[in-house]
Amino acid sequence: MNTRTRLRKGFTLIELLVVIAIIAVLIALLLPAVQQAREAARRSQCKNNLKQIGLGLHNYHDTFNSFPPGGVTMGNCCGTRSGTNWAISILPYVEQAPLYNMYDFNSFNEDPGLNNGNQFVREQIVPVYNCPSDINVGRRERPESGPGANLQYAMSSYRAVMGTSDGNGWQDNRDNFNTGNRRALKGALHTVSDISGTEQMRDIIDGTSTTLMIGEYSTKTRPRRGTFWAYTYTSYSLSSVHNNQSRTLISDYDRCVAIGGPGGSNSCKRAFGSFHVGGIQFLMADGAVRFISENIDLNTLGGLGTIQNGEVIGEF
Repeated sequence: MNTRTRLRKGFTLIELLVVIAIIAVLIALLLPAVQQAREAARRSQCKNNLKQIGLGLHNYHDTFNSFPPGGVTMGNCCGTRSGTNWAISILPYVEQAPLYNMYDFNSFNEDPGLNNGNQFVREQIVPVYNCPSDINVGRRERPESGPGANLQYAMSSYRAVMGTSDGNGWQDNRDNFNTGNRRALKGALHTVSDISGTEQMRDIIDGTSTTLMIGEYSTKTRPRRGTFWAYTYTSYSLSSVHNNQSRTLISDYDRCVAIGGPGGSNSCKRAFGSFHVGGIQFLMADGAVRFISENIDLNTLGGLGTIQNGEVIGEF
């Protein structure tokens, strides 16, 4: 009797499970590397954005012999009479001249009227103002407070450094940096009541390589407390360096408030933070971009926020 040997075809269940397990292990090994590569690319683009903003600020200075205002408030903080700010002022120098030309500088920033270009401008997503690592980029939201709280503004990632604070005063109040000892704590891009109060390169006597101008602020909670490049009310496009509060260097508004500290929630409204691992990217006054560790000595950080307080800054 002839017998035929049957040839086995395909995989057994055990073999299939082994293959699946091997593939799963490979994915587990490769996925972090892929994610790290993507974040490295995003961080590089973020750095390039800050460099472009730096060029814009310096070209503005070359044209007007001063840096732009951090913000313009037609009265003491925090009224409803807001004008322009640093991000609007440098639009022509970051390849956004048509957008700049649409902005009505004779109207208040929060003017709800449809008869000027301010509504269109404040809703525009400007790529150079957006860090790819920021989870809020590309969104339009209503800010949480102020006269523009019922209006749509485009979210962004970068805020001007208006000075250093201990939690008891900030330079988005135009009178704060001219009061007593706080005069020495002002930064390069603080709030003014008119353009004549802006700073020049020669005013940065602490040194341009050790003076912060622009930094990142993103939050994974309470996006309406995030950054809005065209909202000029108080701190939505401005932040302070805090020389005594590490909580103001995290990308989580609600957590910052929960931790507590001098100034309460007001310090958290004027914070810096990013979604990069381990730190935040800052534009220096000399145009360089530095990645500053979230564990930096806070006294050193405070010194980097001022333009003429005479601090001696070491390595950072």
